[in-house]
Amino acid sequence: MSKVWFITGAGSGIGAATARAALRAGDRVIATGRNLDKVGNALSDVAGDRLALVRLDVANEGQAKAAVDEAIKTFGRVDVLVSNAGYSLLGNFEELSTAQIEGLISTNLFGVILVMRAVLPAMR
Repeated sequence: MSKVWFITGAGSGIGAATARAALRAGDRVIATGRNLDKVGNALSDVAGDRLALVRLDVANEGQAKAAVDEAIKTFGRVDVLVSNAGYSLLGNFEELSTAQIEGLISTNLFGVILVMRAVLPAMR
């Protein structure tokens, strides 16, 4: 039986590669990202009816819930969550602004928490 994957940060790198591998294995994928053009371009070689693109800023609780709702509406369930969205800050720690650090934590920590909280009820 094919699986339904929900992948955050699917516009490049590990997220795009994971989506591509799942699709080539015959599974279905909800590929998310803040920039749907970027996600679509990254996965243009595997686009089809088993791929759905959904806009998602993982740091936005409302968008997380809406993206999971769209996944359920599109494919009926979610079997696998890949919380891949994130970024890094480069620079001397003492020179990074509080806003930069808060943004990093919002995406890399709270983004994972918000998406997990949105998808777990559907996965259970």
